Amino acid sequence: MTPEAFRPAPRAGLNASQVRAGGGPYRDVLAFLQARFPQALDWPQRLLAGEVLDAAGRPVHAQSPCPPGTLLWYWRQPPQPEARVPFELTLLHQCERLLVVDKPPFLAVSPAGRHVQETVLVRLQQQLGLHDLTPLHRLDRDTAGVLAFCVQPAHRDAYQALWRERRVHKVYEAIAPWREDLTQPFTARHRLVEPKDARFHQMQVAAGEPNSETEVARLQEIDPALVPGAPAGARLGLYRLTPQTGRKHQLRAQMAALGLPIVNDRVYPVLQPEGPDDFGRPLMLLARALRFVDPLDGREQGFESGHALPLGRNGD
Repeated sequence: MTPEAFRPAPRAGLNASQVRAGGGPYRDVLAFLQARFPQALDWPQRLLAGEVLDAAGRPVHAQSPCPPGTLLWYWRQPPQPEARVPFELTLLHQCERLLVVDKPPFLAVSPAGRHVQETVLVRLQQQLGLHDLTPLHRLDRDTAGVLAFCVQPAHRDAYQALWRERRVHKVYEAIAPWREDLTQPFTARHRLVEPKDARFHQMQVAAGEPNSETEVARLQEIDPALVPGAPAGARLGLYRLTPQTGRKHQLRAQMAALGLPIVNDRVYPVLQPEGPDDFGRPLMLLARALRFVDPLDGREQGFESGHALPLGRNGD
């Protein structure tokens, strides 16, 4: 086995991450890790405990040399203890190539930032032992519904191409303010841009050629008394959203831009300060269905969420 072929075993269901030194020069491994990940303050302790490995799987020390190109393995750690998300995943489909789940709200898809263990990917790896799983698309942490994974690395590109080439039919449902004047159906077109400040999480609507398109259809009026977190006296509707493009936060940003912010959205139209999750007030956005033609066998594949809006406290 060559050094590049080595891959550490998962820990607590979490795959190891890798980083390669670039730039510099750095006086040692500790200096590189502190420069690359300044938000993590515990690199000295992790190095002392042997939790950072070289390309061959050997623990490295804080003072180990770190020339450009050095490959290091490590395991992500949350910056603070994670509260367990009290909702479970539902398995919709599993074969040797694809795994599809019904994701609850409040559960991130994969480890990032302060969410490491409480993610769909880690839960599946712990439950099923499938350590090569790769998400084929993304759902926001607050969004519930159908989420697909590739099981084997050899098939990733074929399936990911479906999303890159817009060959997946996606249907969402949302609860938002009622609008009598909405043309049926209405096609929303906006230019969405991501701010240069990485700390600012909202996508912005900008002038110029639209790069985001969603068909918006009003389905029925919803009794606000049935919707956790609904504003007092609000008139609400159930909407079907069919995106033709796949920009970050596309549905949430476009609905807010239309004056139809999705109920319990903590980002649009006003970014709320981070705080403890209120599991009784989930975002009223559901990835209802996915359909595509399987690129490997040509069969029509279709998956539908078993959730229903409003999402209750038990996630159903």
